[in-house]
Amino acid sequence: MLQVKNISGGYQERKIIENLSFSVKKGEIFGILGPNGSGKTTLLKMISGILPVKSGTIELAGKPLSAYSPKKLAQNIASLPQIPTQMFDYTVWETVALGRYPFQTGFFKRLTGEDEQIIQKTMEQTNISHLKNKAINELSGGEKQRVFLAQALAQNPVLLLLDEPTNHLDISHQKIMLDQLKNWTQSNGLTVVSIFHDLNLASLYCDKLLLLKDGKAVAVDNSSVVMNEKTIEQVYGVSIVKQSHPELARPQMLIIPEQKQEETYKVTKRDIVQTKELIYLKAASPLKTLSSAIIGGGFGWHSTFVNRHVDKSYNCQDSRSEMADFLQKNGFDQHATVAMMTAACLEDGVVSELEAEGVSVVIVVTAGLSNAVDAANSIKRNGIASGTINTWILINGRLSDQAFIESVMTATEAKTKALADEKVLDPVSNTIATGTSTDSILVAATQKGIFHQNAGTITTLGRLIGRGVYESTIQAIQLNQKRRGRT
Repeated sequence: MLQVKNISGGYQERKIIENLSFSVKKGEIFGILGPNGSGKTTLLKMISGILPVKSGTIELAGKPLSAYSPKKLAQNIASLPQIPTQMFDYTVWETVALGRYPFQTGFFKRLTGEDEQIIQKTMEQTNISHLKNKAINELSGGEKQRVFLAQALAQNPVLLLLDEPTNHLDISHQKIMLDQLKNWTQSNGLTVVSIFHDLNLASLYCDKLLLLKDGKAVAVDNSSVVMNEKTIEQVYGVSIVKQSHPELARPQMLIIPEQKQEETYKVTKRDIVQTKELIYLKAASPLKTLSSAIIGGGFGWHSTFVNRHVDKSYNCQDSRSEMADFLQKNGFDQHATVAMMTAACLEDGVVSELEAEGVSVVIVVTAGLSNAVDAANSIKRNGIASGTINTWILINGRLSDQAFIESVMTATEAKTKALADEKVLDPVSNTIATGTSTDSILVAATQKGIFHQNAGTITTLGRLIGRGVYESTIQAIQLNQKRRGRT
């Protein structure tokens, strides 16, 4: 649809765009990214034909732009520039109707019935029909943006050029506009080239991205390639962390604000409160967490950690809601809390603190074994009994996401070894148990101090986790068996 080949150009003798090449297929949304002054708007003007190229060629549907008459170019390319500060006092209907001007013929140019149908349809699609009799100057910035989009769409273009289309729009209307654009490209074959300042929106909606710096292409590819941490940091000069979108295979960039040096917070064994009803920690600062807990599961940031005792007869259809109610009644903010439960006696819970080579961890383990199961033979089981091994690993340090996952692996290996050495059996299969069917784990890190890329058993952190979980689980098992009269 659009071929840009080795173009250079700018204003008078000043070269803004230099030796730029890319292509856009029919039905694609092509995003242009780059810091202020990188040449984004200049490039859009060159594609529209407003600003001629100094060298190279731009082709639309296989023909150079120079082969199109101004009228034919206007029928094929529509532009939505940034909203002007001054404009004529037209009504919304009159403003949208200007989009049909390139198609009007004769000395006295009048709208046909077809023109009016197209205008009405685009106003409905952009949700501005109720504004049609209002003066354009009476509208909010977001409403004006939708009016000018309707004007551009009224041209029925094959190529739509947008300069920051979500500017002035709230988050709801940003989504509505971009969803509509995506639908139009897919259903009508409309091709869109758009400037974006929001990297994450561009990543979500664009089929391909062009990243500009100083008028030159830094990258032209799909979002997974262009949205590279090092590349974005170099182009924009800011600290960035790349994360995956939770629902789509599109990367998202998170800005890391500059922070003043904060006093390092350290979790110690003394911070853990242990009673008959609860084992809990109220941290002075939020910790980054990875957990399988009933409340606060997955990755997150939490400052309160709760292991709650429940009776062996506990049976609730909606244990998550019940736990949330329990937390609220007991003065815990569920949104800041990781919470799990166990029928094991919390007085038999084991709290240990380990340190080596400047690395320190706190381990908390409670063990109930009546629900012990061998994972390899769990298919033989039909029901759930009471009994859970809950494990907390509280780390004073900074962990990568990889280290969080490796911490879980190391802890699980250590727990399984403890069960084997204590000869804990799955009563159904009569084989060595690997855990219980309702085990929970928490890994929490202060994200201050020493950085840990890994937490496998070859690392200092991994060795501390392995030893701490193994020894604490052994001790918790022995205390549980003693209480049950099995020594």
